[in-house]
Amino acid sequence: MKKPMLKSALALTAAMMVQAPAQAAEYTLRLAHFFPPVAGQHKVIAEGWAEKIEKDSNGRIEVEVYPSSTLAKPPAQYDAVKNRIADVTLTVQGYTANRFPLTQVVELPGIVKTAAQGSCVLQSLYDEGLISDEYKETKPLFMFTHGQGHIHTTEKQITVPEDFEGLRIRRPTAVVAKLLEGLGAQPVGMPAPQAYQSVQRGVIDGVSLPWEGQLVFRINDLTSHHTEVGGLYALSFVVTMNKDVYNSMPADLQKVIDDNSGSEWSQISAKVFDDQDVKGRAQAVEAGHEIYTVEGGGENPAWKPVLEKATEEYLTELEGKGLPARKVYARAQELAASCN
Repeated sequence: MKKPMLKSALALTAAMMVQAPAQAAEYTLRLAHFFPPVAGQHKVIAEGWAEKIEKDSNGRIEVEVYPSSTLAKPPAQYDAVKNRIADVTLTVQGYTANRFPLTQVVELPGIVKTAAQGSCVLQSLYDEGLISDEYKETKPLFMFTHGQGHIHTTEKQITVPEDFEGLRIRRPTAVVAKLLEGLGAQPVGMPAPQAYQSVQRGVIDGVSLPWEGQLVFRINDLTSHHTEVGGLYALSFVVTMNKDVYNSMPADLQKVIDDNSGSEWSQISAKVFDDQDVKGRAQAVEAGHEIYTVEGGGENPAWKPVLEKATEEYLTELEGKGLPARKVYARAQELAASCN
């Protein structure tokens, strides 16, 4: 009699295990960003980080990823994390005007050569405490840059600064706006996801974007003239978290977050941008587009005075506000060389 009873007990236990629901996560983080779901930034950075967090926490932390600005528009994403509309965001600091002026020193001409090198510069500036005061409202996890930004136009080929006269060019941030104004263009501010529609409707004559952006946001479909000015500018990005959510976690789960922060994820992110820069340029070449590469890049005599003037004006403006802009800029230049 004992054997049948034992079998019945085992069968009942097995049935209960099958029917029992999976244990719910202790924390569910909502990660918001503005990239489309097909982009590497979504698949490799956002979803890749989410999967790693879930794995390292043994499922105790679940991460829901919201691409395409579904939780907040790009300029509002940092505040969305601060105000707990989202728990984590991947966003551009410069989309929130005047909030990260020292961070945006890396946008200045001549600092960034590749995303890997620029990300090393930016993450180091934060790790060394030179720009960390700008992030007291949230818990930064890692930072990175895209590669070199270029100019892409619909009809007119830019070869010298004078060619910008009267052209309406999309600019991502106020720092890049200063560069474009100095070159004679009319900068029009907008996040990258809005650029396609604006070019298509003729609202703007072109965009400032890296080759990666041309690929991800499909701007190569609309602009057939491209100008590469080596070292023109780059943008900074941050993945940051709501401080209260982080502080509410036990120490072992905070360690999971900490172990997936810093330089390693900065470089994982940078590789996405560098790889897409190659693909974006190759796409334009294959389409037979006209690509003009300025000899000497930002050091070219026709371009250098304008870029140096914009840099000096930006640093002077920040120093006038009591910010150590020249100290940060000098260190960024040192890192730009060593990070190579």
